[in-house]
Amino acid sequence: MRVDKWLWYARVTKSRSLAQKLAAGGHVRINKDKISSASKTIKTGDVLTIALERRILVLKVVALGSRRGPYEEAKGLYEDLSPPPPPKAEAPPPRPGQREPGSGRPTKRDRRKMDAFRQDDEH
Repeated sequence: MRVDKWLWYARVTKSRSLAQKLAAGGHVRINKDKISSASKTIKTGDVLTIALERRILVLKVVALGSRRGPYEEAKGLYEDLSPPPPPKAEAPPPRPGQREPGSGRPTKRDRRKMDAFRQDDEH
């Protein structure tokens, strides 16, 4: 089976044309050999190394598949050998007087509480 077709069947890419670009761009390796065209054939037992934007996938081909089915069916086409992602460093706590990122603007009730708090400080 063509490697681009299998990548699409296995739901690694959203479309077959994206799979073709990935393979033709040199981002796919079959058994550690870099490929330059999307028409390279794969068979069960091959190990694909795929360099995506933010991660590297290492997939062992278990089955070739006959269609692009649901996720559960696609998951049966490969065995994931990818290394675990590196642990993320914890973000430092926010400085005093600043809201948490994404908490948005204060509500009317929050604003009234802040105004009342400030009024108590002034008197």
